[in-house]
Amino acid sequence: MTTTADTLAAFKAAQATPAANPVDDRLAKSTFTQSGSPTAGLTYYDLEPGAKLLYPVLTPLRNSIPRTSGKGGIQANWKAITGINTTGVRAGVSGGNRGGVIAVTTKDYNAVYRGLGLEASVDFEADYAADGFDDARARATQSLLESLMIQEEVMVLGGNNGVALGTTGTPTLTGSASGGTLAAGTWSVIAVGLTLEGYLNASVAAGVPGQISRANADGSTDLFGGGSARPSTAATVTTTGSTSSIAGTVAVQNGAVAIAWYWGAAGSEVLGAITTINSVVITGPATGTQTAASLKVGGSFTDNSQCGLSFDGLLYQSFAGSSGSYVYSMPTGTAGIGTPLTSDGAGGIVEIDAALKYFWDVYRLSPQEIWVSSQEALNISKKILAGNSTAAQRFVFNSERDSLGGGVMVRTYLNRFSMGAGLTLDIKVHPNMPAGTILFRTTRLPYPLANVTNVTQMRMRRDYYQIEWPLRTRRYEYGVYCDGVLQNYFPPAFGVITNIANG
Repeated sequence: MTTTADTLAAFKAAQATPAANPVDDRLAKSTFTQSGSPTAGLTYYDLEPGAKLLYPVLTPLRNSIPRTSGKGGIQANWKAITGINTTGVRAGVSGGNRGGVIAVTTKDYNAVYRGLGLEASVDFEADYAADGFDDARARATQSLLESLMIQEEVMVLGGNNGVALGTTGTPTLTGSASGGTLAAGTWSVIAVGLTLEGYLNASVAAGVPGQISRANADGSTDLFGGGSARPSTAATVTTTGSTSSIAGTVAVQNGAVAIAWYWGAAGSEVLGAITTINSVVITGPATGTQTAASLKVGGSFTDNSQCGLSFDGLLYQSFAGSSGSYVYSMPTGTAGIGTPLTSDGAGGIVEIDAALKYFWDVYRLSPQEIWVSSQEALNISKKILAGNSTAAQRFVFNSERDSLGGGVMVRTYLNRFSMGAGLTLDIKVHPNMPAGTILFRTTRLPYPLANVTNVTQMRMRRDYYQIEWPLRTRRYEYGVYCDGVLQNYFPPAFGVITNIANG
């Protein structure tokens, strides 16, 4: 037996004197080496506690629209006086006599409440495994609330309960012997209009949503339209050679923000493109897998553009034929290219000015915001900055020593059609706005004593609430819900420009 000090001294002496026999590698090898794997060997796992939340929660309309409490019932109801002295009775009176009698117009409005909700679950083992790292149950409910907010934002912008797209028009086709890789033969093409929700949930790879059958957490099933119109009648064209292409156009559908295109042999048309203008150039075989025939319900095509579980969002309150909103579609133009916004050469956009002039001429008001996609934000900036006049432009320079920034983005637009001095509209990019669509939004009315505090508001029978369901298995189950409707007191104060080409 030796003391601890003697033992340590012996270890140090051995370490200072390598083994004399290099062939005996039993002493030359290290007992422990750094592992090449973060989880192998005696290696500390340097894991920061708490999962990082690397996803966007962008809900600008939901964040800016006021929320008010409802008072029961199944819908919000209100009445409005929309015109006074509508027959234009003159005000002059003769001596001793009374004046003429004016007429007023009124209108009844209503908005049906809708429930919104999503569910998630955490099994017991997942809860155990996360102990010391993160709170899985709290993360589940946080994810539910944020997911519900994102879905509510989509519905506020483009939920569609009331606007039926109907049947998409039959495409007009023109074949060419050049410009593509299509083989000689007869090609059949089908077009399908898409609402905003249909467009956001569609892709060439995954297909277009038709009628959706959703299995719910309680075992029930909901059937609703996925946002696609009734497909068009098939159109055919014959190509020659092996380098052919096909140009296709279709009539603009009110409420459609995109078109899905199927082509192939008659009866076997396959999804090959989704465009945000009403035309396409087909240069090769369709690359998707969904057939147009798969959109049939009960053996026939149906209109699946409306969702019975949604309320109407700002776009579809504008698209509604009786709303009085401004709706304009850009001309078809050249197939596959379309018609972009037009610069007026004086720092403005022709189509935007036409809309603003309409708002003033008909309703004596000006919107405060223009909501666009990133594509339109860039195109508007280019066209305004390329104008020959700087009358509608304002440049703000921030000069710092040894600092210079590049790039210019237009953030406001001058409305020249208003009382007194011109008003400016904010140009805002929306994460869910499809390319090719612009929304004009009014946040305040210029009418005195209008009795309208909020032009739009979310009227809630019940705002966000969480349910932790009773245990029925070894799994914690949660739901986050709300119940309300987007109430728009004056739809004519809103407007849409669609079918805008990139450029």
